[in-house]
Amino acid sequence: MAKEREEQFRPVNQILGTQPSLGPIPADQIIPWTVIILTAYFVINSIFGSLFADDFQKWLWIGLMSVWGIATWWILTGGKSWRFLGKFIAVPTWTRGFARYQSWLEVHYEAKNWQTKRRKK
Repeated sequence: MAKEREEQFRPVNQILGTQPSLGPIPADQIIPWTVIILTAYFVINSIFGSLFADDFQKWLWIGLMSVWGIATWWILTGGKSWRFLGKFIAVPTWTRGFARYQSWLEVHYEAKNWQTKRRKK
């Protein structure tokens, strides 16, 4: 009976339906994290670079700023990123109305046509 049950089920690939990742880093976070790290590097080196006495302090602040930015981004967009990022999709505004057709080539044609129609009456 155990053999019959084993034959009823098909083996399934365990990776199906999982999120792609690069080690422990989710694949959809790689590009934003890179942008955050580069932004931290440029902000610390260009704006605050003259405030630090040695390179260790610069790299410490770059690391702290990067970790803070990455943690904030991961909290906002972590497991269900659509909940946060879906707020930034513009919703179309639907209105009802009619626009009169105007030819780009003959702008005065309608005015001339309107005057001739009025004269006939």
